[in-house]
Amino acid sequence: MSSIQSKIENNIAWLHLNRPEVFNSFNREMALKLQSILDDCESNPEVRAIVLTGNGKAFCAGQDLKEVTSPKLNPGFKKILEEHYNPIITRIRNIKKPVIGAVNGVAAGAGANIALACDIVVAHEKVSFIQAFSLIGLIPDSAGTFFLPRLIGFQKASALAMLGDKVSADKAEEMGMIYKVLPLESFEEEVNKLALKLANMPTLALGKIKEAFNQSLTNNLDQQLALESKLQIEAAQTEDYEEGVSAFVEKRKPTFKGK
Repeated sequence: MSSIQSKIENNIAWLHLNRPEVFNSFNREMALKLQSILDDCESNPEVRAIVLTGNGKAFCAGQDLKEVTSPKLNPGFKKILEEHYNPIITRIRNIKKPVIGAVNGVAAGAGANIALACDIVVAHEKVSFIQAFSLIGLIPDSAGTFFLPRLIGFQKASALAMLGDKVSADKAEEMGMIYKVLPLESFEEEVNKLALKLANMPTLALGKIKEAFNQSLTNNLDQQLALESKLQIEAAQTEDYEEGVSAFVEKRKPTFKGK
């Protein structure tokens, strides 16, 4: 059984974390496989949007603790972070296509932070998020200390990281941790609608939006204005920009090709 199931439909790459018997917790094989699949998605022009979700009851419970407590299997935290989680986060952020984190169940530890690194995060109403690290004597990794305070503010992020409180999907939306809560009964349908919308938008422009937001995390105002100018000039040279303007003038719906 593959630890990650992937398929491409309607220009959407669906990536399902597939270790439901351990709540989709990561081992080395699964982490390396996800990196490889994300690389394939980046280079495949057929892929114009990516959905990362889980099979079973959980989105992802983080690290498989059986791996790190096994004398034979334990790769060590240095390797786990530098070869597993850090490359996953950088791939999600640097791929020039929108990545939806479709959180279908509990997202804990690294699983929560991988979800929060996605461009758009949705969850159904039964989902909970938890920074579980402090409960076993660790600190948030997988960019949790980077994204969480930027999403919800320093005080709330610090409290959640230290106390390890569970956060319901509704509360996560309210505090700005995620984009939207979707109904449980129509979760997959609603995720598909969102992914289809993104897959039919001007893909190059979405990639440049992502690049601009990434750089905004460290740029000052002058640097960000210069970057906006550069990216806007590039966007204005795409076929999709020409199609978008033509459609606006002709009062019709644009047909974007991701070029």
